[in-house]
Amino acid sequence: MEAAKINKPEAGAPWLKYYGEVPFHLEYPDYSISDAVFESAKKDPDYTAISFMGKAFSYTDLIGKIDEAAAAFAAIGVEAGDRVTICMPNVPQAVFCLYALNRIGAVASMVHPLSAVGEIVFYLKEVGSDVILTLDQFYGKIAEVEQQYELRKVIITSAADELGFIKRSAFKLKNAKKNKVDMTDEKVILWQKFLQGGKYINLKEHLVPSKDIDEAVILFSGGTTGVTKGIALSNLNFNALGLQTASMCHKDVSRASMLAAMPIFHGFGLGVCIHTMLESGGTSILVPQFNVKKYADLIRTTKPNYIAGVPTLFEAITRNPYLDGVKLDFLRGVFSGGDSLSIELKRRFDDFLEKHGAAVHVREGYGTTECVTASCLTPYTEEREGSIGLPYPDTYYKICAVGTNDEVPYGELGEICLRGPSVMIGYLNQPEENANTLRRHDDGFIWLHTGDLGSMDQDGFIYFKQRIKRMIITSGYNVYPSQLENIIDGHEAVQMSCVIGVKDSYKMQKVLAYVVPRAGIEPSEELRQDILAYCRKHIAKYAMPYTVEFRKEFPKTLVGKIAYTVLEKEANQEADRNE
Repeated sequence: MEAAKINKPEAGAPWLKYYGEVPFHLEYPDYSISDAVFESAKKDPDYTAISFMGKAFSYTDLIGKIDEAAAAFAAIGVEAGDRVTICMPNVPQAVFCLYALNRIGAVASMVHPLSAVGEIVFYLKEVGSDVILTLDQFYGKIAEVEQQYELRKVIITSAADELGFIKRSAFKLKNAKKNKVDMTDEKVILWQKFLQGGKYINLKEHLVPSKDIDEAVILFSGGTTGVTKGIALSNLNFNALGLQTASMCHKDVSRASMLAAMPIFHGFGLGVCIHTMLESGGTSILVPQFNVKKYADLIRTTKPNYIAGVPTLFEAITRNPYLDGVKLDFLRGVFSGGDSLSIELKRRFDDFLEKHGAAVHVREGYGTTECVTASCLTPYTEEREGSIGLPYPDTYYKICAVGTNDEVPYGELGEICLRGPSVMIGYLNQPEENANTLRRHDDGFIWLHTGDLGSMDQDGFIYFKQRIKRMIITSGYNVYPSQLENIIDGHEAVQMSCVIGVKDSYKMQKVLAYVVPRAGIEPSEELRQDILAYCRKHIAKYAMPYTVEFRKEFPKTLVGKIAYTVLEKEANQEADRNE
């Protein structure tokens, strides 16, 4: 972390002449992510901090809810240094608890609520968490988790628990049958009872001031090897990201609003759509589940100043008529990240924005969970076709020859490396991976080796080419083929499998599984459906193969490995023919 806070002479930053009025050096506070929200509350206590399904929470409301949850966590024995799992979509309780844990020195581990049972067990073990917060609709899955892992407390809430009485009653009536919770489970504590427990706690005795370098949040991603890892991120990482993002907007973010459709368990959703807005004194409009019609309705009714999403989101908007005739002149910024934005889609969405009266174009960003999310963004001053933009303030990029620390000349392809205040503390329980990814170069600074290929032109604009690591990105979610193959290979009829990504006009990539059946087993539609049913039990919905294709054997490399690139090429050529 010491390298992240030291600035380098500007000789290594050719991009500065394109920065315009955005300052390259910012001041970063030596306090926690919850402190950042409380500071915003001091400045503008009555302004709306978060909005959810029509209900607004002012900054005063928000910090009250945070402290209420903090006391409740202390009441069930959560202490400084403990890690608590938040397995939630974008609902207010997830926001309250994230910052509440930070207030008492505990750490939030954010996981996808659609994760398979085995994946949740892995996440819990990896961080050593024995307390989990989730929605009632996911309780059945957590009950299965309990059979494999010892949990101490399961906090269950409903998406309606923080709505007004009438909306809450209507919501619970509508979902009562499908969201059953087993109240004989002694570990279960419902949201309202959980909060009541905190009323007998003197919170001041449990508050733990956190420094900038202290661990605040754990997110999960694949690293350079494409195997899921816990990523420890500090208060500084998030607070720096928020200030950097707000600065790069080149528009006032305080008292502005952003649609938070990207999920809270994703660096983009948590870092940009939620924390950046709350640190800056803006409004985060929580979107619990993406549906293009409902999203379009929210744009029309809430008139957000900023929207951010993966390319799939923008593709969906342009494909549908839901915003026909709607003026979008209230937009101050539109940001794309999480996956590569094709030149064609950018042109199409920019045209869409112009036709709807917006004065802005899509600004593409690039980043990794190892630095929370974005660390590079198209500047407001200039667009260069195919470029992912310029480094964030106090963030330095260079391109190194793959496998080395040696910088290559401008225009040459190599591994994207960066350093700055948002770079992670490190991977959990992965000393070898940390050594490979966080490297001290000859200049004395620690650089993050991203595992992505790209180049930099002489003006400092960055161009992303492809991933060195084997990974599929579908609708903005990272999918790791080797992990899916391990699951599929566990089916009794499977000899071996190979999972690849196939181009898709909506999801950008969809997941396809190739299977070689065991000797004596013939491929059939019945077998295909059986394997897919097996997958549904063990693989998260977003990572599910759309089909299984059978092969007698797989193409091999010279060293005998499955040549997955050959299968990728064949499948993508077939996809092109079918367009």
